[in-house]
Amino acid sequence: MQVNFQILGIVLLQWLVGSGQARRGFGPGEQDWDYVQVRDGAHLFYWLYYTTANVTHYTERPLVIWLQGGPGVASTGGGCFEQLGPIDIEGRPRESNWVKHVNVLFIDSPVGTGFSYVESHGRYAENNQQIAQDLVTLMKSFLAKHKEFQTVPLHIFSESYGGKMAPEFALELYLSTRQPNGIVCDPKSVVVGNPWTSPLDSTLAYAPFLLQLGIVDQTGYVNISSVAADIAQLVYQGRWLSALEESSKIQAVIADYTDGVFLYNTQKRVRLGVDYHDDYGEDPKLCEFMRHNVTEALQLTNMSEWMVQNASVFLNLGDDIFKPAVNIVTRLLNETPLRVGVYSGILDLLCATPGTVNWINRMKWQRKDQYASSKRKGFRINGVLEGYEKHGGGFSMFWIYRAGHMVQQDNPTAMGYILKKFTNYG
Repeated sequence: MQVNFQILGIVLLQWLVGSGQARRGFGPGEQDWDYVQVRDGAHLFYWLYYTTANVTHYTERPLVIWLQGGPGVASTGGGCFEQLGPIDIEGRPRESNWVKHVNVLFIDSPVGTGFSYVESHGRYAENNQQIAQDLVTLMKSFLAKHKEFQTVPLHIFSESYGGKMAPEFALELYLSTRQPNGIVCDPKSVVVGNPWTSPLDSTLAYAPFLLQLGIVDQTGYVNISSVAADIAQLVYQGRWLSALEESSKIQAVIADYTDGVFLYNTQKRVRLGVDYHDDYGEDPKLCEFMRHNVTEALQLTNMSEWMVQNASVFLNLGDDIFKPAVNIVTRLLNETPLRVGVYSGILDLLCATPGTVNWINRMKWQRKDQYASSKRKGFRINGVLEGYEKHGGGFSMFWIYRAGHMVQQDNPTAMGYILKKFTNYG
């Protein structure tokens, strides 16, 4: 899809900027982007949007990293143009964009995702720890180039499979700051949305969640529960790849007994194959837009082709996808001063809120009593109830109304509240 820049006018102007590091980018505002070789033959790509907030200098606002899920869905595509960047692929300004409040760093992770790539002799990431270490290597290079961000508050936000990647990245990043000759930065928080942090908890929540919503009857509940029990047995045996393979079966059973309910928002009105696609982040219109307009604007036509969802990324992580990362979240709470947050759109099925609440309730950390004893409260924006929040012991949980898997798309008002709650834009 080729976009006519004359029609889009000023919205899609590429700006020459005053900063020595910033370059011509795509859309309004000052930007920078680059590749970092994180391992031999493995290259990550980042795209920085300097904030357009009315401040004397962009360093007066924090730096927010956005990690997409998948694994293998690109932050530069779904994150930037479908969720929180300054414009969409039609060139329309996004009122709820984050760049007007904070500096945003989109990272295509793991290697092979989006603009990131692997050379023929390189290797895809094989586990969550390697993903985290690759991201730390990228940040070391980024902060060496952009030294002004070394003292700027840093926050890591993510969704979906990012609920596994972001916590371990945050932990490794913090540990690096404590080492001699380690990274110099100021990490403050990690916030994960509709997270795949405990895959089994998400899976076991499917049948009761669907039954309570009235989407399946008792027959559907029994059949979905049966497959979930098989997956649980495989997880208990440590047969991670088999559990992943069986998960495709449970999605097929769900589709059969629900007549194809939309996994990412059970209440969204969609026409199957028309309004939405079955797979997360795989919009062909977005793909064409990224491969033509954005690739040309960033002068990346001689680089590896942008990948909306690289199957090789997913397959190489096959043994790791069903492993939980709750222990990493616990370590963050016990071993670091970072604030940890979870937000969950209550209409999501893939990472259903009840499953998320279950692993949080079981999680043990030193100050959990402060969270357990705190009162859960509703939060309103302009008088409208947008959800509920609960805080304590360095941990926060948000239940979000009128939102599924992609909270920023479904309820940007509530997401904006969460962004400010953690960053305070300063």
